[in-house]
Amino acid sequence: MEAERLKISVKQKTTKESRLLSIDALRGLLIVLMALDHANYMVALRHSSGEHWGGYFPVYNDPLAFVNRLVTHICAPGFFFLMGVGMLLFAESRQEKGWSTLQILRHFWIRGVLLIAMQFLIVNRIWKMASPPFVETYVGVLVALGGTMILGSLFIRLKPAYLVVLSLALFVGMELSHPDPSQWGRIFDTPLGLIFGYSGGTGDFWVNFPVLPWLELVSFGMLFGHWLRKDRREAMRRGLVLGLVFLLLFVILRAADGFGNIRPRMGDDWIDFLNVVKYPPSMTFTLLTMGLNLVLLWLISKVADNAQRFLEPLAIFGRAPLFSYVVHLILYVAIGNLLTPNGTSVAGVYPYWFLGLFILLPLAWWFGQWKQTQSPRSLLRFL
Repeated sequence: MEAERLKISVKQKTTKESRLLSIDALRGLLIVLMALDHANYMVALRHSSGEHWGGYFPVYNDPLAFVNRLVTHICAPGFFFLMGVGMLLFAESRQEKGWSTLQILRHFWIRGVLLIAMQFLIVNRIWKMASPPFVETYVGVLVALGGTMILGSLFIRLKPAYLVVLSLALFVGMELSHPDPSQWGRIFDTPLGLIFGYSGGTGDFWVNFPVLPWLELVSFGMLFGHWLRKDRREAMRRGLVLGLVFLLLFVILRAADGFGNIRPRMGDDWIDFLNVVKYPPSMTFTLLTMGLNLVLLWLISKVADNAQRFLEPLAIFGRAPLFSYVVHLILYVAIGNLLTPNGTSVAGVYPYWFLGLFILLPLAWWFGQWKQTQSPRSLLRFL
């Protein structure tokens, strides 16, 4: 009887670990796809002009160039969603270890401030070395991640029902409150509006990731974190169902070409149908990308028990996301400046994309191992 109990306990532990592996593996997959996006910018010199709510919208004459961009769209929403999941799981685990609510909040506030500081002190300097260089002051994804972590920490004690209401309110409310596309260029003299509400800016100050439109994904991630804590298998099943519902709603709203799109489609072919507003995320963008993220998470969780060897490289990236983000930017800037100063063809970027990942993988593994040796109170544990 004791042996049977031990066998069941080991099996439950293995299943639990494999499903946590699926979270890390999805995050790692997002890093791999993000690397392709940035390789297109820094190495191929063929990045799109950006899918903004107003102004010029990217036009693609090469389907492969559009596919390269489309597959990377899932990255930013996935990062915000998984950050929300991680925040909830971290808060619950630390509470079990005796941390007070204030200690948990302080952890998130410090980490959020560090993310914002890294954007301005480190990441923006890397972008300026790229070709073409970015603007003088760029409000990028780390600012939004840090800002939503600080704001999202206030939701950490909310019950799942309240997180549902909050996520829906943010999802619909940001679309309702967004400026009309005709206002593009006319409201760029309001820095707080740009930082918190809508993207855009000037030659010296530019915002791609305003904070509030991405907060809905962090609160939804916290909701999913509650589901994971209660029943991981059921959480993954709910994720699959929701993912399919999201994709269906995307098709409906995109076909209607009205509310939920921020701006109308540029044409009627398949590229125009899938070419959605990302800055800030429209409802159709969020439905499409989060639908795909949730389906991918379910697929990874289904194979995690029997495919750990194949998922481990992705998990290595996923366990060191901030390190991987900063270092991969440095790698692709160096590759672009040294090896492809005149860019590459659309398909020609792939070898350089793989080269960057090949160099990054052992560095991410080393960093993950080294980080575990640091004191829990060390600032380095925030990276």
